[in-house]
Amino acid sequence: MSAPAPRPLLFLDVDGTLIPFGTPAAAGPGMSHGRPVAPALPADAHPLLHKIDPGHGRRLEVLPCDLVWATTWMSDANDVLAPLLGLPPLPVVDWPDADEMGPVHWKTRGLVEWAQGCPFVWVDDEISHADQQWVSTHHHGPALLHRVDPSRGLTEHDFTVIEGWLMQAW
Repeated sequence: MSAPAPRPLLFLDVDGTLIPFGTPAAAGPGMSHGRPVAPALPADAHPLLHKIDPGHGRRLEVLPCDLVWATTWMSDANDVLAPLLGLPPLPVVDWPDADEMGPVHWKTRGLVEWAQGCPFVWVDDEISHADQQWVSTHHHGPALLHRVDPSRGLTEHDFTVIEGWLMQAW
């Protein structure tokens, strides 16, 4: 009997993905872009945390994959963001200290190394065609590099694309 295939990974960025940079559209009380707003935050909290949609945590948690923080927030993502999203602590990609120059995003090589050939989704607002090409050449498993509009952050359309890909990959 062969071992089961590993679950796909979902590498999750924060800024521009879970925390949109755009100005919220006018909405009803307690709503932002028609979504519930994050709970009250301490006065010294990150100034954009109020833009997090706490419902994203439930959406992410039910996806057929293993979630991994892929953000410069590093372990702060578990301390600050996971509780707001109702997520358990997640593994965190440890980034190299050296900045890589060139058209390929500085996260790309590290994510492919972390995945070790496993299927993965990378959700980020800075993914480019150069990243797509590099991953297709250097990663020996299925991968979806999904770019999120940083002014809007994750949307229903993004979740539909990610869920569809995961259903096919898994």
